[in-house]
Amino acid sequence: MLIALSRAFVLSRPPGSKYRIRNRSELASSSKETLTEVFARAEETVKACFARHPNYNDLVPCLLEVGICDELLLRCGLKLHIPPRPMLGSITRDLGEMLTKLQGREFSCEYKYDGQRAQVHYDANGKVSIFSRHLELMTDKYPDLVALVPQIRGEGVGSFIMEGEVVAIDRTSGDLKNFQTLAGRGRKDVLLGSVKIDVCLFAFDLMYLNGEELLGRPFRERRELLRSLFVEIPRQFTWAKSIDANSADSEIVQEFFRSATESKCEGIMVKVLDNIVDAALEGVEEDADELQSKHSPPAISKKDDKPKASTDKENDRGTRRKARLATYEPDKRLDSWLKVKKDYHTAADTLDLVPIAGWHGQGRKAKWWSPILLAVRNTDTGSLEAVCKAMSGFTDKFYTEMKIKYNEDSDNTIPRPAYIEYRGPEPDVWFEPQEVWEIVFGDITLSPVYTAAIGLVNEERGLSLRFPRFLRKRDDKGIDDASTAEFLAELFRKQESKSLEDMSTADAGRNEESAEDE
Repeated sequence: MLIALSRAFVLSRPPGSKYRIRNRSELASSSKETLTEVFARAEETVKACFARHPNYNDLVPCLLEVGICDELLLRCGLKLHIPPRPMLGSITRDLGEMLTKLQGREFSCEYKYDGQRAQVHYDANGKVSIFSRHLELMTDKYPDLVALVPQIRGEGVGSFIMEGEVVAIDRTSGDLKNFQTLAGRGRKDVLLGSVKIDVCLFAFDLMYLNGEELLGRPFRERRELLRSLFVEIPRQFTWAKSIDANSADSEIVQEFFRSATESKCEGIMVKVLDNIVDAALEGVEEDADELQSKHSPPAISKKDDKPKASTDKENDRGTRRKARLATYEPDKRLDSWLKVKKDYHTAADTLDLVPIAGWHGQGRKAKWWSPILLAVRNTDTGSLEAVCKAMSGFTDKFYTEMKIKYNEDSDNTIPRPAYIEYRGPEPDVWFEPQEVWEIVFGDITLSPVYTAAIGLVNEERGLSLRFPRFLRKRDDKGIDDASTAEFLAELFRKQESKSLEDMSTADAGRNEESAEDE
């Protein structure tokens, strides 16, 4: 839709409008490269507007009035109670890769909490809106947060858009609980008096303050505003736990990563603090001001409130620079934010699973199978029990090879076999089981959908994997060598046993501290 809109407004305008359009005759005689550049620039502007302000009812009238230009970015800026699309972090294999990517840069390491990402909006009239990562309105799910938000405002804070993670918490001990606990809360029309699962909001970014967008400011500055202008309320509202470091601080970062996983977090988020670029490292000969101008709306002149004229260099959006900015880039996955999860850490457990089915992908992956349904072996019945869907860790080349191999008209795709145990939505295609893939993962959880190891740890629920990620094909293994349901159940028991040990150790530590205080 956004591509279609951008091309329509490059080529045409309604009666009475005077914005610039491209001459069709000239474009018809242009080279393919020129056409691609013209349309790509327009698409990037329209997509950037929609990422900040995802509402067609606002975008289209602005397009009809001013067309595709810098002013469009100003008119379609952030607006309270219309959630911008969140910025996303790139995945890294481990801490070593992360440190290599950010060599020579200062960065912040934050706990990556095992909760639900939330975008909190508050306006001058006291209205609160809370949105999920997928921009779903979930205000009714968190009446306790709605009541809390007015209390966290410091002096002079009238309106804001804040981002954080909502995490289930033991209000008495302060211990964090996992996502499954949080998922136990009702989704709609939750009454404040009926809340049984307490939560804490761990804030990590500030996108809008008192009518001003903060997206173009460096992360260090946004974080300072967040921490200086809002009021911490223990075990209800606080900041994401963090440390500042650089690539030379590997031991400090390693210890912080360990503390995050021991605190029941998924891992850490690593964010570039400043826009300063080392040209020798980045291969970019630009200063921070020039970099920021490329990724922010045009500056407004106080004299006439019109956009300042931009240079050709500032408007050169045709290519993505390598520089890692500290600005907030809605709907983009950039290396200025990196995530290192415990499931991707090299010390994590892995399973050898059998791919058994697939779905048609969405968006860029529409021509491939994604996600892929994976299974373990049941040695007693000979069946394959579904354990998870995987859509992470695959390359485009691998997807292409998979699509060729498991073409719907080939012998490698079959009707649903009787030996497959699965309760979830029907896949688009079933594979002839013939491969084994090594999969790394975060946690093992009980599931009403997946049947793996059902009856071994729970009579009604099977086991599933959180954050499964493909590592490699195991060409040295056949299906009879794939991981078994018994092995999966044993890993789950070890995981639960370790959680109990960690809790006991933490309780003992608190008791020792209390005794010393007495």
